[in-house]
Amino acid sequence: MARPAAACTTVVLWASAFVSIRSAGGAYSPGALALGRLLAGTLVLGAILIIRREGLPGRGAWPGIITSGVLWFGLYMVALNWGEQEVDAGTAAMLVNIGPILIALLGARMLGEGLSRRLLLGMGVSFAGAVVVGLAMSGHGGSSVLGVALCLLAAVAYAAGVVSQKPALAHGSSLQINTFGCLIGAVACLPFTGVLVSEAADAPLSATLNMVYLGVFPTALAFTTWGYALARTTAGKMGATTYAVPALVVGMAWVLLDEVPTPLGIVGGVLCLAGVAVSRSRQRTGPTRGNPVRPVEGSRHAEERQAERT
Repeated sequence: MARPAAACTTVVLWASAFVSIRSAGGAYSPGALALGRLLAGTLVLGAILIIRREGLPGRGAWPGIITSGVLWFGLYMVALNWGEQEVDAGTAAMLVNIGPILIALLGARMLGEGLSRRLLLGMGVSFAGAVVVGLAMSGHGGSSVLGVALCLLAAVAYAAGVVSQKPALAHGSSLQINTFGCLIGAVACLPFTGVLVSEAADAPLSATLNMVYLGVFPTALAFTTWGYALARTTAGKMGATTYAVPALVVGMAWVLLDEVPTPLGIVGGVLCLAGVAVSRSRQRTGPTRGNPVRPVEGSRHAEERQAERT
């Protein structure tokens, strides 16, 4: 039960991040928001790492840590924050949700993970649901070519970061991998330091608190629970799980922002959840006429002893 609980924690917190980004984005520019979020996450993760005395991960973890730190923690967050300012929310949601499909394809190519029919079917249903949610969220704002490119870049960076992090988890704990990944992402965003300091002086307290929340919960906690679950399953299945995020965002926006979902949004959310359920389900196997079930070791010994008696 630990792995499903970790995956659910990640999905819920990542869904809440969209609400917080919307609240903080009015006061902070994309790079400054990413840097502030990563600094808060690094402080929390670093403190926990010191308290638990876990130290440094193994040498084999560092290529994955550096790659995921630059691409996922750094580039993805800046590109997504910037892209969402250039396109409407619906278009951004549809483009970014290409990420789980890329994760499955990259996982099959680079990690040797299988692509089962259930996974592909579930991802297809969930992506269709994400498109429906995106259409329901779309407003009358325009979508620039730059915004579309940034959202696509975010999806690619997200997928590459996940696939590169998976092998690193064999050489260190999720806490170690994500602490140093978050630190590297923060270092990559240091050029935005001056902008962050300037904007923090004028930003309302609520926006700053939302930025800190993004660092503590959707980053520090959610990335750690993500890594814990990712180490115990395939990258493709974990990527498919994130298709539950659009459905949760619809519900959270209703409760927290008083944005009543449209019937189209509800249908899309149901499709997303249905696809996740299909992709995470296990195919039932049973005895067939041509392939009898192999006895377990204890049963085989019992049969041999019975044969000796007779």
